[in-house]
Amino acid sequence: MGRSYRVNGLDCAEEVAILNRAVGPAAGGAEHLAFDALNGRMTLLASAAQISDKEVMALVAKTGMSAKVWDEASASADQAAHLTRQKRFTAMSAAFWGAGLLWHIGHSGAAGLGELFAGHGEVPVPLAEILLFLAAITLGVWLVLPKAWYAVRNLSPDMNLLMVVAVAGALGLGEFFEAATVAFFFALSLTLESWSVGRARNAVAALLNLAPTVARVILEDGREREVAAEEVRVGQQFVVRGGDRIPLDGLVISGAGAVDQAPITGESALVAKEAGDEVYAGTINGDGTLVIEATKEASNTVLAKITRMVGEAHARRAPVEQWVTKFARVYTPAVMGLAIALAVLPPLIAGGGWGFWFYNALVLLVIACPCALVISTPVSIVAALAASARAGVLIKGGAYIEAPGKLEAIALDKTGTLTEGRPEVFEILPFGSLPAAELLSAAAALEARASHPLALAVLAEAAQQNLAVVAATETRTVPGRGVEGLYQGQDLWLGSPRFAAEKGHDAALPKARMAGLEAKGATLVVIGTEAEVLGLIALRDRLRPEAKQMIAALHAQGVKQVVMLTGDNQATAAAVARETGIDQVQAGLLPQDKVAAIESLTREHRMVAMVGDGVNDAPAMARANFAVAMGAVGSDAAIETADIALMSDEIAKLPWLISHSRCTMQVIRQNIGISLATKLTFVLATALGMASMWGAIAADVGVSLLVVANALRLLQEKPLGAELAQNSPTEAVNPREEVLS
Repeated sequence: MGRSYRVNGLDCAEEVAILNRAVGPAAGGAEHLAFDALNGRMTLLASAAQISDKEVMALVAKTGMSAKVWDEASASADQAAHLTRQKRFTAMSAAFWGAGLLWHIGHSGAAGLGELFAGHGEVPVPLAEILLFLAAITLGVWLVLPKAWYAVRNLSPDMNLLMVVAVAGALGLGEFFEAATVAFFFALSLTLESWSVGRARNAVAALLNLAPTVARVILEDGREREVAAEEVRVGQQFVVRGGDRIPLDGLVISGAGAVDQAPITGESALVAKEAGDEVYAGTINGDGTLVIEATKEASNTVLAKITRMVGEAHARRAPVEQWVTKFARVYTPAVMGLAIALAVLPPLIAGGGWGFWFYNALVLLVIACPCALVISTPVSIVAALAASARAGVLIKGGAYIEAPGKLEAIALDKTGTLTEGRPEVFEILPFGSLPAAELLSAAAALEARASHPLALAVLAEAAQQNLAVVAATETRTVPGRGVEGLYQGQDLWLGSPRFAAEKGHDAALPKARMAGLEAKGATLVVIGTEAEVLGLIALRDRLRPEAKQMIAALHAQGVKQVVMLTGDNQATAAAVARETGIDQVQAGLLPQDKVAAIESLTREHRMVAMVGDGVNDAPAMARANFAVAMGAVGSDAAIETADIALMSDEIAKLPWLISHSRCTMQVIRQNIGISLATKLTFVLATALGMASMWGAIAADVGVSLLVVANALRLLQEKPLGAELAQNSPTEAVNPREEVLS
């Protein structure tokens, strides 16, 4: 992974750009650095050039920021200390600014306010007033002066330099009040920026706080004692009483209860738990007392992984966020050039007053500060990530917040996605004189150590019939086809009808009977020896009750094509498609066939998703623009491999995901539009000589507050209105690599 550092002052894309310029060359290039602005974290990737921690910290110090080696335990305290320092300087700047204003009013009366905005006219500014405003200026710009000086030395103007130049220019014109106002409000805007990032960070941290910090552990002598959750080891047992939160992932040993899993999965209904069932940290035991054996340590629970991934997800930035960053890089130097032109050209061409146009150039620098523009997108993305995690939808990065809103085609696995994934045996057809029970016993022997849903159904039926199952030996899985093994001294095989045909037994299969079963939605498993077919077992999976409504919702949201990709037979797949309203079915597919199907879809559509279990469908999921794993709460592999994970089995959250994505993008577009429209208005007013510096900075701070408040609305769990679920304009997006570019 590389080495990570906590960087004080790293709050948004502006600081990321500065650090790329400062540390990038020594690391071998900016591409060897990764940033998590949410947590103020910079990482030197494993591919970076070998530079010492001391060198890294020295390079960061030159930018006006400070760095130290990342320590998870102290990161939160460091962030809080940085915000406290910003608040202190901002508050002191505000105090001196207010004192200067009150001193002026006290000595000049209310009528004297006009003098403040006119440079006191012909009246000299009193020394006491100057000193108060100078104190406000010094405190307001103190934290950004090192960054501004770094920008000057490297000829890379940024918003810190814009503000310092504007303040210095106002002082040069004798506009002490306006200089103090700019300095104070700029400090306030930076503090608001840090606060808003912290607000989004706290929403993520709240996930981790769901888990209790202590567990009631059962000691060897039977006594119970409360210990810190992080001290509990795998295998230890602990007690959870009714109404208590569960502190660690584990397996119920005894007791029964109904657990509220909403903090992890977003499910509204309680889930019954008894001996043998899994439970997860952060969920709530509704009633009864459970004795649980810990299966994971506190740092490795599902909840801890979700929290880490949401916290790190912001590093994978959305295309719109990358666009804003690139725009700001061009925008800031362009504004500097425009300000110089405004200060010089009108006096030269039209003979205007140099002081008047120099002042207007300073106003332009103030209003052009890209604070609101730069901050609006990352805060929106982080808020959306936190809201989706609370709703039981784990999104692995900003890139995958934006992608669902552009979805044109979606491919769905059948088993466990459209169906409940718990097939049941509903008919056993032995051939010849072989009893049905013996056929089932042979099938169960071959599947004894398998975990596939069909295998579990066969084993469940054997258990229900009280059959003694002896596992076959020398078993070997044939991918996409079946299993082979030795049972009672005989070589047996079990698999699909296609597997039977490959074995040379196609003619022995009762085609008409099989077609009738498949038309009812059955999946057929054939059992035989090298010499003959012994019989077949028909299994049927129940369709998810919400599947039909979910497909209809996807169509209503503008998804052009819904495709089912399954290894099951055509007849069974077609029966499911008819009942759900799926557009296209591709059945009898091997893993490589699913990859080819996804590749075909990506050629036809600009944004394609694959929904599966995150393991068996991994190759196809990797080829789609983004992948969604179903029911990931019990699967570490699904959480790790999918781009988006639905923590519960609620497939109805797919339309929610699309709606949430479009809601987020709408908020981002609103923020960008508000920021640019405000700035354009003031730029025009400045060009006409109608704007003032204090008005410009007040407008800039006001816009910053507005876009932050708008972004934080996304912390709500539900999309902000049904109209956001409507189809939104899409942009051309290439396959997966382009989503992350």
